[in-house]
Amino acid sequence: MAEAHSAVAFSFSITHEGWHLNYDREVLNLVWQSGLRSWKKRLARFRTGVRNGVYPAHLQSLWLVIAVALALHFTQRHVPFNLVSKFQTLLPGDTTGYQVTACCLAGSFFWLCICYTMRYSLKLLLMYKGWMYEKRAPGSKVSLPTRLWALFVKVLATWNKPGLYSFQGSLPRLPLPKVDETMSRYLRSVRPLLDDSNYTRMERLAKEFQDTIAPKLQRYLTLKSWWSTNYVSDWWEEYVYLRGRGALMVNSNFYGIDAIFSHPTTIQSARAASVIHMLLQFRRIVERQELEPILVQGLVPLCSWQYERIFNTVRAPGVETDKIIHYQDSNHIVVLHKGCYYKMIIYHNGRILRPCELQIQIEEILNSSDKPQPGEEHLASLTASERTKWAKVRESIFAKGVNKTSLHLIESAAFVLSLDTEPFEFDMAHPEKLDNYGRQMLHGNGYNRWFDKSFTVCVGSNARIGFNAEHTWADAPVMAHVWEFIVAEEAHMNRYDENGNTLGIPEFEPPKPKRLAFDLDNKVALDAINEAYLSAQQLLNDVDLRCYVHSAYGKGLMKKCRLSPDAFLQMALQLAYFRDAGKFSLTYEASMTRLFREGRTETVRPCTIESVAWVNAMSDPKCSVEKRVKLLNEACERHQLGYQDAMCGKGIDRHLFCLYVVSKYLEVDSPFLKEVLSEPWRLSTSQTPHGQTSKMDLKKHPNCISAGGGFGPVADDGYGVSYIVAGEDLIFFHISSKKACGTTSSERFSQQIARALDDMKHLFEEYKKLQQPKSAANGATK
Repeated sequence: MAEAHSAVAFSFSITHEGWHLNYDREVLNLVWQSGLRSWKKRLARFRTGVRNGVYPAHLQSLWLVIAVALALHFTQRHVPFNLVSKFQTLLPGDTTGYQVTACCLAGSFFWLCICYTMRYSLKLLLMYKGWMYEKRAPGSKVSLPTRLWALFVKVLATWNKPGLYSFQGSLPRLPLPKVDETMSRYLRSVRPLLDDSNYTRMERLAKEFQDTIAPKLQRYLTLKSWWSTNYVSDWWEEYVYLRGRGALMVNSNFYGIDAIFSHPTTIQSARAASVIHMLLQFRRIVERQELEPILVQGLVPLCSWQYERIFNTVRAPGVETDKIIHYQDSNHIVVLHKGCYYKMIIYHNGRILRPCELQIQIEEILNSSDKPQPGEEHLASLTASERTKWAKVRESIFAKGVNKTSLHLIESAAFVLSLDTEPFEFDMAHPEKLDNYGRQMLHGNGYNRWFDKSFTVCVGSNARIGFNAEHTWADAPVMAHVWEFIVAEEAHMNRYDENGNTLGIPEFEPPKPKRLAFDLDNKVALDAINEAYLSAQQLLNDVDLRCYVHSAYGKGLMKKCRLSPDAFLQMALQLAYFRDAGKFSLTYEASMTRLFREGRTETVRPCTIESVAWVNAMSDPKCSVEKRVKLLNEACERHQLGYQDAMCGKGIDRHLFCLYVVSKYLEVDSPFLKEVLSEPWRLSTSQTPHGQTSKMDLKKHPNCISAGGGFGPVADDGYGVSYIVAGEDLIFFHISSKKACGTTSSERFSQQIARALDDMKHLFEEYKKLQQPKSAANGATK
């Protein structure tokens, strides 16, 4: 309990001798500095809020408009609509001061009209999605409407430098598709997966749904789409994530890996300190809204809403539903090392601690001889257990006293840092090392990651890094942006000396890390922690993870084939899965809807009529090379159209999901929706984006590309596949499945992916050889 007492800033007591006031000046100074920082942040948020509220107009243009109003009035010219005179009638006098006040009011009115005209003009322009469907192949011409649209967007959106949230008010709402359009898309998507009798049955269910309760459900959903900012996102967060009762570890959280071809230092404390400092820099530019918003093709903004909850955020367990708690400010992080928890101050004397000062704190933790308190070592296993069990333990054991205080410090931290005792290794000659690296990030040992936090940074004993992120608060591209910022910063700036330590000289001795105290030495607490530990071990031991590095070729070859890299890889996965399972299966690919306000994701269904036709052609020895290439092109075009539709709000699954939620609220049963929502995704895929920051230049720094990351399998008898196109000649695949399933094997599936990619390469090489004589003959004829 000594640590808890030392945290008290002052104490007041009355005795027979009088009253006594004891206080700790250092702690009170920390409280004062924290308060000052919070008020500065409030003022900064207010200022940037006003700036964003008038964007794309410039805040300083207000003075120009007022000056014009003053000039018109005092040169005896009428301000439009005679507004100055009308405002003067509302003022108590007609002196020069009152005339200036009236001019200011009239100028402000006209300025607000201009601001909102510009904002809604930009919003109308951003509703246009024709640009998404323009062909981008070499030699393709952009249509006149798209060129004119691009010109107007550029004029409105780029003349005033935007902040991170500047475009939020101009982004359109996610459109609600028509029921008949969604039904048509759905039936087309399942046609290759169903035989004739089952497809006829599904057509009948869809028709029955469309003719009976669908119009009523759609009316309620239409009302929600008018009233709410986004008709999907709040329900998606609540029902898909927060109400999920399964463990977060493996089932929900995802991970990311270091830039594995770069190893700037081998000193664990130095790398940890540097990463902490860069993350705090990123937090600062997000809070100040100085981070550049992501623009698709340098023109169309993506929604930045998810960036608000990167730091100081936790998913707190509940008996029936969890909740996301975001703290406005935090001046500490929590460090986990050898089963011990430490509070580490990151601000001192009004500024962020420098890397060299942070390194001193980290080294003190690494050199500490502290041993875990009873129950402390496996404490984080509670965050890896089922949510209802964790919520009940939290209510009974962490509701008061020192346990409540320490839990609050963990949950309110900017983020959690785990200093692992094992190295994170990569060696092209030993692929099993990268597999183990991925497992360390996905689940660790089950108790060295705080799975409830928005993210946990992991630093290996050899100074390689990675992260484990909770999924509710944001989608993977946001965390990938954070990670890309770190990798780019390390590439652009030398942060280590010749010995591998951080640069700089400490200006003062930084605050010492404080050990968190827990009172868990009782049967109820220890039994609960042990049960969670055993459950976590069972879950993580069932994970079969394979991190496959494909170095034969990358997007360079795909571009030469004039195919979208994503479509190319999705077709490879379809071919690999068919060869692995001997059948086709419902496939999930995550697409984003961040072209709309508060957009998150939509599902693309890569298993299409066209992809099945191509896969069957690849299995038919009688099929010609020309026909196979033709079918592959058609399959890729169909996939691209499905991806474009999903990004433009014309997807299938989010609409059906929301109709299902409405049906549950109305207590209306739908056999069609029930069957659709229960279909298993045996192949769940996602592409990790990169190039989200302008600092990332792979031509100058080719070793800066991250190996991406991955997630656990969605279905017990399926695969989870995440991939990143890391360059012209490199692709990383993160393949997960469950060992308990006798029909899946991540190693076998990785071999099938390699085989499929190799076959596709040979297919185009053969096709090119066949085209050469034809080209020569055509040239001779001409």
